[in-house]
Amino acid sequence: MYTLDRPEHFEQEIRKSRFLAIACPVDSEAEAKARLAEVSVPAANHNCWAWRIGQAYRFSDDGEPSGTAGKPILQAIDGQALDRTLVVVTRWFGGILLGSGGLIRAYGGTAATCLRAAVKTEYVERTALSVSLGFSDLALVKARLAAFAGLVMDEETYHDTGARLSFRVPAERAEEIGRLIIDLTSGRAEIDG
Repeated sequence: MYTLDRPEHFEQEIRKSRFLAIACPVDSEAEAKARLAEVSVPAANHNCWAWRIGQAYRFSDDGEPSGTAGKPILQAIDGQALDRTLVVVTRWFGGILLGSGGLIRAYGGTAATCLRAAVKTEYVERTALSVSLGFSDLALVKARLAAFAGLVMDEETYHDTGARLSFRVPAERAEEIGRLIIDLTSGRAEIDG
């Protein structure tokens, strides 16, 4: 699976109707709804959309005939193996009816072209961990953690006896990293996560 690095847009005209696709990375349904409200154009005839976050997905035809807009947009997302992605395709009607097949091709094609142009990253499920340790163990643990690909350090806070490190690691390596920290500190570190 892949996710978008940043928002992308693509615009085209099809038989005098203007189509604008905006693709955004999203992490939750609430964020998808907020982004949808942000990028929808109230003055347009239709703001059709779809999003996928893991196994959850939603789509809307926003007044277009059933199955001609939202579902083709979702198929464009799935066709490029994207996750945590919202795509909104806005249409300004140009006076020429496209028919069901034409609408499916227009919405799905506009979304797919936009997504092909987007910068993508392979999506890695991460687990959050927090480690409390003394100053004597801090340098060694930080040096060893720096060697792990895919580790994202979120926060480092200090207190009178040591520090607390909060970070995210690829889910399949969380147990291994936890064991490593316990070994490096001879069991002195406290791990939450």
